[in-house]
Amino acid sequence: MTSNDSSENLRNRLAEKMAGDITLSEKPGESLKKWRLNFEISQTDIANYLKVSPSVISDYESGRRKSPGTLIVRKIVESLLEIDMERGGKKIHAYESILNAENSSKSIYSTYEYTIPIQLAKLVNLIEGDIVYKGAEKPLYGFSVIDSQRAILELSSHEFQKLYGWSTDRAMIFTKVSTGKSPMVAIRVTNLKPGAVVLHGLRNDEVEPVVVKMAEVDRIPLVATTMDLDQIVQLLKKYSQYYARE
Repeated sequence: MTSNDSSENLRNRLAEKMAGDITLSEKPGESLKKWRLNFEISQTDIANYLKVSPSVISDYESGRRKSPGTLIVRKIVESLLEIDMERGGKKIHAYESILNAENSSKSIYSTYEYTIPIQLAKLVNLIEGDIVYKGAEKPLYGFSVIDSQRAILELSSHEFQKLYGWSTDRAMIFTKVSTGKSPMVAIRVTNLKPGAVVLHGLRNDEVEPVVVKMAEVDRIPLVATTMDLDQIVQLLKKYSQYYARE
């Protein structure tokens, strides 16, 4: 298989995954928005590619317009992939290791995907965390709890990207950290950046200044918490259940 064939195969597999995720979602608009944010592409850029008004994309994402059918979903997915290719294809290739992953990494303690995103402030409140660096806040579409020692010792920077699941706009909760430096170094050398980093087992004042500096470079919100890990997982998984009652 030539490199062009390989790239085309990767793109087709990713397109199939994205289209299926959007079409089968209980909230297609939220899923569409999640993928657009993952690719860091604006509503206007998609609209220009499809030659429609940006309000059309906005209406689909917000649910004001009837859920898009498979044909429209396919066109939107194609626009995301094509725009990324025009920008060098970094996002597409960043997902390659995830597509090729045979099994979940032993470094992952727990992972969860949200249909309705959680805001950073709500997450911080639930886990009784302290914001070390506020960064650029984004809606968080899931969380992953990572055994940082295993991840750093066992995974290459390329394999590290497998830990993100299917949405980069998620909270990456790192356990077994002493200063928080190692996880942030690993994040710095990958193309995919999380929506927030949570350092478990540290107080605010125990986070090294260099860790905060690294978070500032990529504008990644940085949070510290000492809450029991199982309690964190339980509370975050329950979030979607009581969201509707708020």
